[in-house]
Amino acid sequence: MKKQIFIIFILLISIAVNHNTKAQTLTQTLRGKIIDEDSKSPVIGANVILPGTNPVHGAVTDADGNFRFSGVPLGRIDIQIRFIGYEEKTIPNILVGSGKEVILDVELKESVVKMDEVVVIGKKSKGEVQNEMAIISSRSFSVEETKRFAGAVQDPSRMVSAYAGVTSDPSGNNDIVVRGNSPKGILWRMEGIEIPNPNHFANEGATGGPINALNSELLSNSDFYTGAFSPEYGDVLSGVFDMKMRAGNNEKHEYSVGIGVLGTDITAEGPFRKGYEGSFLFNYRYSSLALLSEAGLVDFDGVPKYQDAAFKIVLPSKKKGTLSLFGMGGLSEINNNETESEESERIVEKGIYNAKLGVIGMNHTLPLTQNSFLKTTVSASNNGSAYESLKADASDNFSFQGEGNWEKSTIRSSVMYSSKLNPKHRMIVGLKYTLHNYDMMENYLNEDYNRVEKVIDMNKSASDVQGYVSWKYRMNDDITWVGGLHTMYFSLNKDYTVEPRLALKWQITPKQSINAGFGQHSKTESIISYYANVYAPDGSYTTPNKNLGISKARHFILGHEYRISKNLNSKLEFYYQDLYNIPVENIDTSSFTVLNSDEGYVSKALSNQGTGKNIGIEYTLERYFAQNFYFLLTASVYDSKYKAREGKLRNTKYNGNYAFNFLTGKEFKVGKSNALGVNIKLFFNGGRRYIPVDLNASKVKGETVYDYSRAWVNKLDDVKQINFSVSYRINRPKTSHELILDVMNLTNEKARNWEYYNKYTGKLDYYRQLNMIPNIMYRIHF
Repeated sequence: MKKQIFIIFILLISIAVNHNTKAQTLTQTLRGKIIDEDSKSPVIGANVILPGTNPVHGAVTDADGNFRFSGVPLGRIDIQIRFIGYEEKTIPNILVGSGKEVILDVELKESVVKMDEVVVIGKKSKGEVQNEMAIISSRSFSVEETKRFAGAVQDPSRMVSAYAGVTSDPSGNNDIVVRGNSPKGILWRMEGIEIPNPNHFANEGATGGPINALNSELLSNSDFYTGAFSPEYGDVLSGVFDMKMRAGNNEKHEYSVGIGVLGTDITAEGPFRKGYEGSFLFNYRYSSLALLSEAGLVDFDGVPKYQDAAFKIVLPSKKKGTLSLFGMGGLSEINNNETESEESERIVEKGIYNAKLGVIGMNHTLPLTQNSFLKTTVSASNNGSAYESLKADASDNFSFQGEGNWEKSTIRSSVMYSSKLNPKHRMIVGLKYTLHNYDMMENYLNEDYNRVEKVIDMNKSASDVQGYVSWKYRMNDDITWVGGLHTMYFSLNKDYTVEPRLALKWQITPKQSINAGFGQHSKTESIISYYANVYAPDGSYTTPNKNLGISKARHFILGHEYRISKNLNSKLEFYYQDLYNIPVENIDTSSFTVLNSDEGYVSKALSNQGTGKNIGIEYTLERYFAQNFYFLLTASVYDSKYKAREGKLRNTKYNGNYAFNFLTGKEFKVGKSNALGVNIKLFFNGGRRYIPVDLNASKVKGETVYDYSRAWVNKLDDVKQINFSVSYRINRPKTSHELILDVMNLTNEKARNWEYYNKYTGKLDYYRQLNMIPNIMYRIHF
């Protein structure tokens, strides 16, 4: 099948390259809105120009901060914005295509030193986050980057694995491991509020999955944070994914249709009526493999079936602020048969797995004065998963092995008040309330005692309250402080935290800056860890973890950034994370810690007596996309350790010690307005730590027996991989086309990342790196 995908792609490229139309100059409309970075009020009278156009295009923002250019040539353009008393801003390499208007939302930073007739040259770098209260260990990313980075398959989770300090799951899930922390420590947000894991086939307690359920076509520029988070972020230890959805076109209706290996989707957007600035945006996607399977064109075990949808509706008003509605949802299902070995066709296990997620929310932003606003958010979500597992005996008769059903419903509300006191000071105060309702059960066959154990059986609710205050102080145009406090109360165990945060950025010279930060952070565990039943040999059980405390950490950051040239930037960052109050097994001889868990429940009695530490240095050298070329080089050297009740300092599961990435790409102009892009990514990461199998004991028992005395001492194989992508962009009158081939693991590397005992062969077997996956996608915009 992989060969057919390559052949189809080459055929489509050939047809596209040889498809000629009459020579003509194609143009498009570019428009947008400019607002103050702190107060969010419109900037009136700003000068907007398109340098490089002939003659130079120029415009001035109106009373609502809007600007417009018609007849903009296709291709890549820069935009420059100037306004007296504000820092000048340049947005480079904006892609203008024939199928969709370009709509920009731009924020300008007011200069601390008031100047009547001088425009200040800004120092903001590409990649700086949208949240102006976050100034360290943060990175912004665009939708175009999710398409450009080879191997990202338009999934932001996979794209960020190229950033310094971030590694991914070699088995193929888009789990995000940040600075040696478990992926369970990731916080997902959308439109400013927390959401469930937005991935298909996601297990309870996990934050990743094989396929992201939110189509990147709906995203605006979004932010990713790796440590010492700003005060508004709570219930998180390792990283924050803060996604923002773009607004639909509010002047004309536009559509996109995409067909690819990973899914077939349609996007629609447009205004509700002429002259009203409100808009809608909607996307629906269905698994392409499921479509082919239902048509009888593919026939193999384990066809992944999934579908998802997302929307955003924006309803502005003149006096009552702006109301926006947003949501996403997904369903996924897979039936899987396991054979006794890779060479055998004998089925020994059968499984049915399905998962669901849904989020719907409402944002209301109300300007109170020229320099302050109130933002209120309400959301409701439901997510869960279920499975059933059967196992074959020697006569190939199947019997019960396990079943589970986890369902969680959540209502969230938040209110945030922001005030720009003056150009030097901005204050934000916020309060969040979350109510969780849980309905979960799991039974499994304990073969040691030949009995079915009910490890989870609960119908409970719990709530948490979070409050924060954040203060930004700009001493001058070069020095910025952000400080504040975050607090959280968890009703289940009546535990609470008070977390100070402080960050500094100092622009030493126009080319150099240093940053430093400290933050105290905390995170609750998955609810099933609190309510898991722990069985004794006689069949009795207890629920010992109801009063388990909150995990905590202190983050310390020190960094240096140097702009080598206009498009070349270097960044060095040191970090230290001190983790404490970590749940570990409540036995003096145990090495178990939740820091090595990435999903699911813990069927052990736990206590908050564990500790951990992560220390490392990260380096990034980035050549921003300019003159149709870019590269990104990142390197991380780190150490991740923990102590359980046994008192021995051990490696965590995720202590790979090093991670290196190199990405580069080139775009070639074809004809007047078409473009061919070639991208490659190479990475080399230290392998995951593992618990070795005691082979002799496993043979005696007839199942896997691990040697916990050597837990996490060694690694299996280091993970190396080459990802490659090629794209072709075609512009036609009123339509544009994209054709993308994205190949993960081009050389089909098969690194070992976990070992187990195969009782059918009597030998060690391994879970390995995901095989080569080619993804071809065609998309038309009109």
